[in-house]
Amino acid sequence: MFGERIQQSVIEEANAQLISAHEEDLAALEKQLARRGIRLKRILRAAAAFSVALPSWGFAQGGTRFGRFPGAREPNMIEEKMYAAALINDLTGLTSRISLHIPWDTPENPNQLRKLGRQLGIGFDAMNSNTFQDQPGQRLSYKFGSLSHTDAAVRKQAIEHNINCVQIGKTLGSEALVVWLADGTNFPGQQHFRRALDRVIDSLENIYSALPNNWRLLVEYKPFEPAFYSTVINDWGTALLICQELGHKAQCLVDLGHHLPNTNVEMIVARLLSAQRLGGFHFNDSKYADDDLSSGSIRPYQLFLIFLELVDAAADPILRNQTNPRLKPAYMIDQSHHIKDPIEDLIGSAVEIHRAFVKALLVNRKALMFHQNRNDVVMAERILKGAYETDVSPILAEVRRQKGGALDPVLAYRQFLVAQRKS
Repeated sequence: MFGERIQQSVIEEANAQLISAHEEDLAALEKQLARRGIRLKRILRAAAAFSVALPSWGFAQGGTRFGRFPGAREPNMIEEKMYAAALINDLTGLTSRISLHIPWDTPENPNQLRKLGRQLGIGFDAMNSNTFQDQPGQRLSYKFGSLSHTDAAVRKQAIEHNINCVQIGKTLGSEALVVWLADGTNFPGQQHFRRALDRVIDSLENIYSALPNNWRLLVEYKPFEPAFYSTVINDWGTALLICQELGHKAQCLVDLGHHLPNTNVEMIVARLLSAQRLGGFHFNDSKYADDDLSSGSIRPYQLFLIFLELVDAAADPILRNQTNPRLKPAYMIDQSHHIKDPIEDLIGSAVEIHRAFVKALLVNRKALMFHQNRNDVVMAERILKGAYETDVSPILAEVRRQKGGALDPVLAYRQFLVAQRKS
């Protein structure tokens, strides 16, 4: 299965069953939007430009501390994962990039993998390093930290690993490195807080100096886990401080699962946009902590509010005219659930992320600003709810259809599986 492309005829056959109802729904939505002064063609153009990267680690069944239940169809080799990524992109038209995790998906021949990517229409997004666990044959352990470790030899090993990720990424055509650290403590007194942060900044400066000019260093934060007393890069403020120390190529990465309960993530997004340090997102959802649930499964309204800030910033002439032209956040799905079929899970998440973005496009910003300036709380909220409660499914489906994808990508995928079993 993971060594061939889905045939266009399979998608066309699946679409033929749904096209009549789709066209009726799209026409009805066009009339509804016209009454609000919104042109459907403008929304379709903006919606068609959206994309989100896939994680190389998201194609296999995830697990918990208690076990893992692997699926019957799991791509294992990185080449198989490339075909799986192409399958999802063929169905959705939204996922033309893949983000590799090193060393889990270290390519034996990066040049050959890039060539395969061109054949499949898949490019390479940010590289992801791993110093949060020991690897087979690793000389020194990260049990007590990596870039913050008290032993300079351990820090050097972690620095060299990150630089190696950059070298692989250069060959693949990537332009960013994501650094997430598990470094922290489980007990009071275990670590000197200030010196641990100083060591991280010093280590990251070594990695930063090895970046090509067109690259970015994306610093990710997380309040806890696996360290439960303290984490060195625990919040967006610490990540921002680090980025400001490093230079303009360093930006913050926001993982939606890396926040304490009830955190106002959309306001963090606004703050980082103002500081010109918003580098990207890892999309997932959570109920209690970093559960890595499917995007939009728990807090779809929060996802909409986050995109509200992003769409607003993209249209803000003040931000557009500022000196940093690289303020273009990278979007990536970061989930690997242990119950759903991973392919269907990634398809569903890509669609839900796209849905939140398109709903944010429907907000009447002039009217919203009018009510905000007059402190009319009720009318301002009505503006947001009117956009959020609009069913934009026909727009999402039309974008997929125009790109050669499926009106209903999950159903088309299942029909593809049936055809595979029969052949």
